[in-house]
Amino acid sequence: METVRLTMGQALLKFLDNQYIEVDGEEIKFVHGVFGIFGHGVVVGLGEALAAKDNNLWFYQAKNEQGAGHAAMGFAKQNKRRRMMAVCSSIGPGALNMVTAAGTATVNRIPVLFLPGDAFACRQPDPVLQQVEIPHDYTNTASDAFRAVSRYWDRVQRSEQLMTAMINAFRVLTDPAETGAVTVALPQDVQGEAYDYPEEFLAKRVHHVERRIPAKGQIERATALLKAAKKPLVICGGGVRFSDAGKELEAFCEAFRVPFGETQAGKGTVLWDNPWNLSGIGSTGSLAANRIAREADLVIAVGSRLGDFTTCSKWLFQNPGARILGINIAPFDACKMNGEPLVADAKLTLEALTRAAQGYHSSWGDKVEKAKAEWNAEVDRLYGEEAAPAPDGSPLLSQVRVLGDLNDRLLPKDAIVVSGSGSIPSDMQRVWRVRTQDTYHMEYGFSCMGYEIAAALGTKIAFPEREVVAIVGDGAYAMLHTELLTAVQENKKIIVVVLDNSGFHCIDNLQHSQGIEHFGNEWRTRSDSSGRLEGEPVRVDYAKNGESWGALGLRARTPEELERAVKEALASKKPVVIDVKTGAKTMTHGYESWWRVGTAQVSSNPDVVKAAEEMAAETARARKF
Repeated sequence: METVRLTMGQALLKFLDNQYIEVDGEEIKFVHGVFGIFGHGVVVGLGEALAAKDNNLWFYQAKNEQGAGHAAMGFAKQNKRRRMMAVCSSIGPGALNMVTAAGTATVNRIPVLFLPGDAFACRQPDPVLQQVEIPHDYTNTASDAFRAVSRYWDRVQRSEQLMTAMINAFRVLTDPAETGAVTVALPQDVQGEAYDYPEEFLAKRVHHVERRIPAKGQIERATALLKAAKKPLVICGGGVRFSDAGKELEAFCEAFRVPFGETQAGKGTVLWDNPWNLSGIGSTGSLAANRIAREADLVIAVGSRLGDFTTCSKWLFQNPGARILGINIAPFDACKMNGEPLVADAKLTLEALTRAAQGYHSSWGDKVEKAKAEWNAEVDRLYGEEAAPAPDGSPLLSQVRVLGDLNDRLLPKDAIVVSGSGSIPSDMQRVWRVRTQDTYHMEYGFSCMGYEIAAALGTKIAFPEREVVAIVGDGAYAMLHTELLTAVQENKKIIVVVLDNSGFHCIDNLQHSQGIEHFGNEWRTRSDSSGRLEGEPVRVDYAKNGESWGALGLRARTPEELERAVKEALASKKPVVIDVKTGAKTMTHGYESWWRVGTAQVSSNPDVVKAAEEMAAETARARKF
């Protein structure tokens, strides 16, 4: 067997550079590059290999390890999981900074390879700088924190262990049902140790992503369920998007006159004006989708993990005879809510069901058309909403009005919009009208604050020819915006629209809805009289902050200023931050939806007690599993 003598770090990069996937006959280079920040636990090992002239993988210098992970996730998500990146860090705090990003990738089923540096495998210099020592278990290091949020976890303690570690890592990364964060911890001494690696390990490797064909019995059972239903409803989840099953979903719904609601991950797979598309469903869903869902006697969940926002904490489906049909490549998700599992590819399953159930029609009649028309009128109204001025008399914009103007008039129809936390995802799931397929990029499985700007950078790297717009609240911007500097450094023009309402008002709304006085969520100075955060509002100039990073800073308080700012941003050649001042309570609110939260059952506040009683009553109406 022919071998090549390389350090573990060098062999790792050569392996990554030779990984390909094949989907529907198309062969695609799988690993584009590496995001990372060098520290002593990575720079002279894996870093030496990255710096070598013969390294073909792109290296992107991140400014925060969590941001690096989010950028890699944004890249892979926008590529429908057909291209990905690795993320590397030093040991200790650098590694731990990536744990949140790893959790985000795993929850959203997005492939990202995390390569945290680790303590010396030989243990001779222990404890080294940034090493965490656990007295009762010396094998436990900071990198073990990734175990809880990784789909596969490994540690390479000898150079030759790299081979089995990488084969297993890519087994998971390329499996649509299993993919997510994969963590392979790299002790800093082992990274630089040499080994005679077989050329076979380093050679080109093609991972074939096969579509799982639905079995005859599965289709027969699903067809029987469909034909027995009078009012079926489809939930369009992220699996529809990743399977490229949008056309098949449209054909299925048209053939059988079945409406569908969209999850955050599924939204944008089918365009907004499709007659069967009722927009978002669930706690952040539309009036149309939620009203129809309450009557449905069969819920066909296609590629959805049936999270609590999608199902209104299992409360949404009020028809006592409602059945669940779970079409999913992951058995874990297909069985949720006591569903009839159909474990197979979404595209092939929808095709097969459309053939098998020919002649069937739902009994919705004109209800779907009327519900959609009523919702369209409501969205039109929201798009024209005005906000009350600030207490000092200065103008403010309505958050929904800003989204409407961006969506309806100001942005190109093929611009990719990215968001991920706060009240913005709620509004966008309800009212954003997707006019070009796959331009709605939302992370809401983990609802991770700080995803937006980093993921927009990853999205721009994936599609440099498209306008990429991060729509972010002031809270999420403050949480993590450092990859704006990376965008400047890489000359990757992204547009960041900051909707500044001076606080965490999404959570303030939730807090107040459960009877609690406004506390700890508004951005105010501490009051000398009460000792609480009840003083003057904290004012921030986000445009100036963007300028300090090297971006173009723009401001808007009126529709006219917003229009001018967006035009200037689109003409810019460099990253842009648009600081938009919005009213605190100008987002959308619940449309006949519900969400179960842990309201205090004992309180001196009668409003909290009342809220707990109402919560208990609604909980009793929800499905139990």
